[in-house]
Amino acid sequence: MLVACSASDDVGKELYLEYCSSCHGDNLQGQPDWMRRLPSGRLPAPPHDASGHTWHHSDKQLLAVIRDGLETMAPGYETDMPAFAAVLTDTEIMAIIDYIKSTWPERERDYQETLNGTSGE
Repeated sequence: MLVACSASDDVGKELYLEYCSSCHGDNLQGQPDWMRRLPSGRLPAPPHDASGHTWHHSDKQLLAVIRDGLETMAPGYETDMPAFAAVLTDTEIMAIIDYIKSTWPERERDYQETLNGTSGE
């Protein structure tokens, strides 16, 4: 079961398509072979749909990674993903996160909610 999109999800989808989809895909599918390192040693962009691992992280972690870069969760890890603090506000980043979450099946949403401490609210 998917959650119906709200107006906020529409804004989040527009922002996602503008800032994220060139790497993570228009349908949140990520880049091919996203778990296999590139010649540079870096990993391709992962999917944000239920097949990826985005739902394994809390909103707070996702906000920090998008805003400040992956360095916030994995010091020293090299990635092609830029930090978006100079481009997107926290509100815009949360709209993107909310859009991504709106596409997940109930099981993934429920699991991710437990990481946020909001399960059952």
